[in-house]
Amino acid sequence: MSLFITAGYPDPGSTVELIRELESSGADIIELGMPFSDPLADGPTIQHASKIALEKGVHLDIIFDMVSEIRDQSDIPIVLMGYINPVLKYGLEAFFLKASRAGVDGIILPDVPPGEFPEVESLCMKHDIAPIFLVAPNTPEERMRMIDKSSRGFVYCVSVTGVTGARDGSEVSQSVGKFIDKVRNNVKNNPILIGFGIRTHQDAMAISRGVDGFIVGSALIDYIRSVSDQEDWIKKTGDFVRKLKYGTS
Repeated sequence: MSLFITAGYPDPGSTVELIRELESSGADIIELGMPFSDPLADGPTIQHASKIALEKGVHLDIIFDMVSEIRDQSDIPIVLMGYINPVLKYGLEAFFLKASRAGVDGIILPDVPPGEFPEVESLCMKHDIAPIFLVAPNTPEERMRMIDKSSRGFVYCVSVTGVTGARDGSEVSQSVGKFIDKVRNNVKNNPILIGFGIRTHQDAMAISRGVDGFIVGSALIDYIRSVSDQEDWIKKTGDFVRKLKYGTS
C-alpha cells in the first residue's frame, strides 16, 4: 500500500509525525506531494491541500528537511510527487542533489512523460532516484512497454482517465479488469501499483486484484480534512489507514 499526502497539509509541523503514524499503520511507501499552485492532474481534494500547504509557506527546502528528519527514524521508501515547474525553478541539478542527500527514493512527475525530458531521467540515474512513470487506460501497448523500461521502483497504473479523486469504487472495479490485463501483458520489469478511485478496503481489494499493490491519496486527504481540527487526528488517521489496508482498525 502506497499512501499519498501533500507535504505540509494540514500543517507543516505535523507532516513527519503523520508519516510515522502512516508507516506504523501499514503504509509500505509514502508519496509526498510537492504543493504547486496549478496542479493540472489533481482534483479538488489535492488542489485544496496544495493551496493550504502553500499558504503555510511550504517549499522544496522544507520538504527536503522533512525527508531528512524521517530518514533519521525510518527507512520507509519516500517518493516525491509533483510537477516539473517548481523543480525547474529550483534548478534540476540542485533539486536532484538535495533530494538524494535528504534520502528520497523516487520521483513521480506526471507532466514529464518518459523520453520527453531526458535530463530528468539522467539525473535520476546519477543520483540513484527511481523515476516512476504512469500508464492509463488510453496508453498504447507499445508505449506501456517503453514506460516499463524507463521506470524503476514501480509503474503507476492510473485506473481511470481524468484528474485525481475518490470515485465510486464499484464503477471503477467494473471497468478496470481488461485494463489491468493489458498492463500485466506489457509491464514485466516493475511492480504494478494502481491508484485513482480507491476509498475503502473493499475498493482496494476489488480494484487491485491482479496487481502488486494499491495507492490511496484523495480519500486519505479527505479523511484528514474531516478530522484535522481534533486533537487526536493523527491517531484517527492511523486507524483509517489500518482499515484501508486490513479491513479493520
